[in-house]
Amino acid sequence: MTSPARPRPGVPAGHPAGCTAVLAELLPHRRTLDTGHGDTPDAFPAQLRQLAAPVAAGEPIVFTLPGFPCKSPNPAKVLGHLPDEGERLALRFLDALCARIEAVHPPGARVVICSDGHVFSDLIQVPDRDIDAYADALRALIHDEGLTRLDVFDLREVYGQRLSHDAKRALVHERYAPALEALRSLTRGDEPTRRLYQGITRFLFEDSASFRGTRSALQRDCRRRAYGVIQRSRAWGELVGAYHPGAFRLSIHPQPGGSAKFGIRLLDTPDVWMTPWHSCVLEHGDGRRELLHRAKAERLGRLVFHQGRPNHFVAG
Repeated sequence: MTSPARPRPGVPAGHPAGCTAVLAELLPHRRTLDTGHGDTPDAFPAQLRQLAAPVAAGEPIVFTLPGFPCKSPNPAKVLGHLPDEGERLALRFLDALCARIEAVHPPGARVVICSDGHVFSDLIQVPDRDIDAYADALRALIHDEGLTRLDVFDLREVYGQRLSHDAKRALVHERYAPALEALRSLTRGDEPTRRLYQGITRFLFEDSASFRGTRSALQRDCRRRAYGVIQRSRAWGELVGAYHPGAFRLSIHPQPGGSAKFGIRLLDTPDVWMTPWHSCVLEHGDGRRELLHRAKAERLGRLVFHQGRPNHFVAG
């Protein structure tokens, strides 16, 4: 076990160099659509500001990461409705990232996974019972893997068990969601928001296997639901901020330079938008693991089971 890094002589506790060292651990895993950029800590003033308070106080850094909602309902993408090797590897990565941060910031770090499936399950057309099962299995996986630097936070922590899922969604939307017209205007004028809208529309279109109308009707329906998903996602972000003030905000979506959120890449993917819950793992002969849609992974490898459930593919 390596000893914690000691502050350099002449650098007092809370000096920006401590923030820079933490941010340097995050930058190799940044998820972005930017090209031709040089990722150096001083290019991320918003993130350095978020780190300043816990570093100066000598306290653990808390990261919040909205995501890990549920598995895609598209069987051509995933192996089932429960976490599998993709989630296992992503969770291990996050825990290991916190361990590396502890080497440069001895008080350490934690990631609060803000599982948001219930926030928009009606819009992505996934049953709430599947989302409960996914979140419960995610907690069990964290426990079984001994990932002590991770926690899970969802609507059950906010509103308990007595209210219906529809009632909880209505409360979040009413209190925190941006107005639809304001969001439409932002989508027309703000490039990152436009890309997010297009990405979510594509996901919804791909995951609407049970739609019985025409292709053009499905496209209209997905565009409508995409605005709802973004509204609810932003509402969830506001709620998470209220419950975890002062936390460093991570995002599973690509984020441009200058954003208050820091996009984080959990695993290798051929698509910057792909996540473990929209795909499955293919393990290559050299040990490299890659996220791919199930339909493609099936063509390249054989299926491996873990504890009786489909888990991932092995190439060859």
